[in-house]
Amino acid sequence: MKQDRLWREFNSLPPELQKQAAKFISSLRKRNAPPRLRKNGKRTSLASEPFIGLWREREDLQESSAWVREIRRREWTSRRA
Repeated sequence: MKQDRLWREFNSLPPELQKQAAKFISSLRKRNAPPRLRKNGKRTSLASEPFIGLWREREDLQESSAWVREIRRREWTSRRA
């Protein structure tokens, strides 16, 4: 699609839909952005991300298979009642 036609289509949308289109474009750009670089120009490793180990101290998640089985048992039996 040519840029001038794309702009005409965008401008013909109501303001609320223009906002949605802009958010969608922003999310596409973020999704396709190159990996983040540290200030020194090196890529960040996944292990150094703050969310890694977030639930490390949770005792109920130490055995993940047992945790999932228990959640399913509770949820599935409560729906039958």
